[in-house]
Amino acid sequence: MTNTPALVVALDFPNAQSAFTLARQLQGIVSWVKVGLELYLAAGPSLISQLKDMGFHIFLDLKFMDIPNTVQGAVAQGTAMGVDMLTIHLLGGQKMCAAALEGRAQTLTPGQIPPLIFGVTLLTSLGPQDLIWDPHGSPEKLQHVTVTLAQKAHHWNIDGVVCSGAEISGIRQTCGPDLGILTPGIRLPHADKGDQCRVCTPAQAIRAGSNFLVVGRPITRATNPVRMAQDYNQAMYQAFVEDI
Repeated sequence: MTNTPALVVALDFPNAQSAFTLARQLQGIVSWVKVGLELYLAAGPSLISQLKDMGFHIFLDLKFMDIPNTVQGAVAQGTAMGVDMLTIHLLGGQKMCAAALEGRAQTLTPGQIPPLIFGVTLLTSLGPQDLIWDPHGSPEKLQHVTVTLAQKAHHWNIDGVVCSGAEISGIRQTCGPDLGILTPGIRLPHADKGDQCRVCTPAQAIRAGSNFLVVGRPITRATNPVRMAQDYNQAMYQAFVEDI
């Protein structure tokens, strides 16, 4: 796990051409890119190897959640493709998470660095009213669910968790420094939230203890995406320096 927080740019595009156009612009500016469901379904596994050849670390964000045997096979395939990080849903339970770890070990080649497996707690698009088991829940109850899932992930030897900025501090205090934290819903101050309910700034995420900050549309849809990525890098660097 890197000590310096990393910016991950989400290549949320409907086709490979658009993704590669931006990726070429971001070479040397960011080291991590995210490939999610839309782009992966449009472009397939070959996209991964091409982005790797361009020098990027790949975060394959397909959020696996299925019976343990299926997730084991899916993680094995992701590992064989050479991705650097992938996601599963922690709500899949302990047996599924254990199967994911088995899948990773299954296809590792000699000398290969194992991909990080991060568990999704609750999507950042969800608010307290979206907890179907408690539709009148409060933000505190939502945070309790997220922290509890993170504790379980740590106990199950999952490398890290995905959570909103609102839960970082609670997870860090409860789980300590060894559990990785990846935070989507990152926005510069005064930026539009879009469809995210729980957002935070780069400085807030880093000071709370996040390791990876995921940014999509604020960069990919910017008039000048390179300049916007540089602005995020600068905000992250400034917060990191002030925090040490």
